[in-house]
Amino acid sequence: MTIISLPGSSGYLDASNNRKISYFSNPYVLGLTFVAGIGGLLFGYDTGVISGALLYIKDDFPEVNQSSFLQETIVSMALVGAMIGAAAGGWINDYFGRKKATLSADVVFLLGSVVMAAAPDPYVLILGRLLVGLGVGVASVTAPVYIAEASPSEIRGGLVSTNVLMITGGQFLSYLVNLAFTEVPGTWRWMLGVAGVPAAIQFVLMLFLPESPRWLYMKRDKSEAATVLAKIYDPYRLEEEIDQLATALEEERLRKQAVSYLDVFRKKEIRLAFFAGAGLQAFQQFTGINTVMYYSPTIVQMAGFKSNQLALLLSLIVALMNAMGTVVGIYLIDHFGRKKLALTSLSGVIVSLILLAVAFFLESSTSGNVGAYGWIAVIGLALYIAFFAPGMGPVPWTVNSEIYPESYRGMCGGMSATVNWISNLIVAQSFLSLAEAVGTGVTFLILAGIAVMAFVFVAVFVPETKGLSFEEMEKIWKEKAWGNGSGKEPLLESRS
Repeated sequence: MTIISLPGSSGYLDASNNRKISYFSNPYVLGLTFVAGIGGLLFGYDTGVISGALLYIKDDFPEVNQSSFLQETIVSMALVGAMIGAAAGGWINDYFGRKKATLSADVVFLLGSVVMAAAPDPYVLILGRLLVGLGVGVASVTAPVYIAEASPSEIRGGLVSTNVLMITGGQFLSYLVNLAFTEVPGTWRWMLGVAGVPAAIQFVLMLFLPESPRWLYMKRDKSEAATVLAKIYDPYRLEEEIDQLATALEEERLRKQAVSYLDVFRKKEIRLAFFAGAGLQAFQQFTGINTVMYYSPTIVQMAGFKSNQLALLLSLIVALMNAMGTVVGIYLIDHFGRKKLALTSLSGVIVSLILLAVAFFLESSTSGNVGAYGWIAVIGLALYIAFFAPGMGPVPWTVNSEIYPESYRGMCGGMSATVNWISNLIVAQSFLSLAEAVGTGVTFLILAGIAVMAFVFVAVFVPETKGLSFEEMEKIWKEKAWGNGSGKEPLLESRS
C-alpha cells in the first residue's frame, strides 16, 4: 500500500480507498472540537447577552441609566477580567495542560454567573462581570490551541473556525435568551444567570476527554499521547505525526533553556510571528466587531428604533447573520486560504462602515423619527456582519493557533489573546463616550479608517498558512527572519 503526499498540505491520501481527510472524516475529532468549543460559546454568550441586559439594568438601577461611564464599565469589566485571564491562560495552558485550563475556566465562569444573577447593586454586578471575564479569557486562549493540536493540518482551519462558530452561535443564543426573558420578572438576572449552564455542561463533558496529544507528548506521557493520536490518524499518518513530534521534542532539548516572555521579543523569528498574530487580534477589535455586538441594540435605538423589543429583534437578525457567516468561513478558510479571506473580509467591512457613517450623518439631520436613514443603518450593520463573520472573525484565532512553535504556543497565544482583549476593552469602554463627543457617524468613519490600516497590515505582514504543518510554519518564520537560505520561499508561495 502506498501513501501519496497531497499537494498544498502536509497530509496524506490512502491509496487503497482514495479518501482525502475532510471536516467530517473523524467523529472523534469533531467531538473534541465541539466540547472544547463550548468555551467559545461562553465567550460569545457573554459578549452578546450584556447588550440586551443593559437595556433592563438601566431600568432597575437609575444610577446606571444616568451614567454612560457606568454602562461602559458594566460592559467592559468582563473585558478587564478576560484580559487578565488570557494573560494568565498562556502560562496555565503550558504548565497544567489544555484540559485543566478549560476546567478551571468553567468553574470561574459558573461562579461569576451566580454573582451576576444575584447582584443587589451595580457594583456587585461589576464584580460578577469581572469573574466571568476571567473564565472567558482563559477559554479564549485554550479552546483554539486544544482544537488545533488535535486537528489534521488539512482541516485545522475549519476545525479551529468551529470555535469561532461557537462564539457567534453563543452571541445568537444570547439574543434569543434576551428576547425570551423580556416579559419575565427579573429580566436581566435570568439573561446573565443562564450563562452558567453551558459552563457546567462543558465541565462535565471535559472530564471524559483527553489532554491535547501534542502537550502530552512534549510535556508528560508519550504513550498516552500516542493513544490519543491513534484515534485521530490512521496507522500510516500516525507514524508520521509521532516522528514530527519526536523531532520537535529533540529540538526543544537541544535548546537547553527555559522559555521566557522576553524571548518572544529577543528572537527575531518569534517576534515576527507574534507581531503578525497580535496585529491580527488587535485589528479584529479595532475594526469594530464588538462595538456592533455589545451595542447593536443601542445602535439600532440611535438610528430611531426606540422599542427595546424591536431593538433586540433587529439585533437578533444581526447575530444570526454573524453565525451563518461563520459557517461560510469554516468552508472557505481551508479552501480559499487565511490571508485572501481576511483581505476580502476587510474590503467589505470598509464599505459597510462607510455606509453606517453616512446613514448616521443623514439621520442626524432629520427630526429623529424612524425613516429610510434608520433602515440604511440597520442594513449597514447587516452588511458589516456579512463581510466580517466569514473572514476577520475566524482568521485571527486560526492563524494564532498555528503560527507559533510548540514551546511558545501557549505563551504567545495567551499574549496575543491579551492584545485582543485589551483592544476589545478600549473599544467597548470608549464607543458610547466617543459617539457622544464626535457623533456616531464620525465614530464609524474612524473605524473605517482603521479597517483600511488593517487591510494594509494583512497584505504586508501576514503569510498564508493554509495546509502547513506546525513544523513547516516554524521554518517559514526562520526564513523571514534570517533570509531564504533554506530555499523555503517557494513552499510559502505554493501554499498561498
